[in-house]
Amino acid sequence: MDSVRSPEWPVAPLGGLAANSASARYGQPVGGPPTAPQHPGAPPAYRPAAASETPTADTRSGPPAAPPIPVKLLIAGGFGVGKTTTVGAISEIAPLTTEAEMTSAGIGVDDPGARSGKTTTTVAMDFGCVTIDRSLKLYLFGTPGQDRFGFMWDDLARGALGALVVVDSSRLDDCYPAIDFFERAGLPFVVGVNTFDGRLTHELGAIRWALAIGDHVPLVQFDARERLSVRDALLVVLDRALDRAVREKGA
Repeated sequence: MDSVRSPEWPVAPLGGLAANSASARYGQPVGGPPTAPQHPGAPPAYRPAAASETPTADTRSGPPAAPPIPVKLLIAGGFGVGKTTTVGAISEIAPLTTEAEMTSAGIGVDDPGARSGKTTTTVAMDFGCVTIDRSLKLYLFGTPGQDRFGFMWDDLARGALGALVVVDSSRLDDCYPAIDFFERAGLPFVVGVNTFDGRLTHELGAIRWALAIGDHVPLVQFDARERLSVRDALLVVLDRALDRAVREKGA
């Protein structure tokens, strides 16, 4: 899995010096005499400050910023509704997926729908992350959609603050188990209707009635392929999770 590069140092050119290495930062090779900086984005060579240049308490920088608070969210739903696509569209790292090729053994068992060209399926989970701001970072765990992998949901839900239940409006039956799971678990969730081909088979009001979810459960429309659309749906989940946390703290 790719690592997240610190934004404080520029990317090193191919074959060049790593921008966050000691040589680039201080302008000298490790164990060697001082030389000029070897990277255009590196700070100047280190020079001990004279007594008159010693910074005072007013000019010294404060303590380093605290790392962002980690928040675990689930991306759940039925088979072939777009969970893996949702995680991949928003993740700032290369998402971890556990996709396996669908075989003839799944005919009649795994039905991705007539409009789907799906040839692989998630057999464990998807994982990705996205930084909201300096104080908050979301860790996204996508669940497998088939019933036979349902035993993994309890483990994946442990420690989660909320969930996005992805729904295909043409196959509403497939999302009932996910909604039932989060209602029983008491975990805040948002129902996100994925707009396959840019359209919905049913209106949102009819979908809410068919799913038998109360008005307290947000129902949003989003496109799992579009980063900004996924971001907006996740912000609704985050808002609902924070609202729940505030109410429990005040109780």
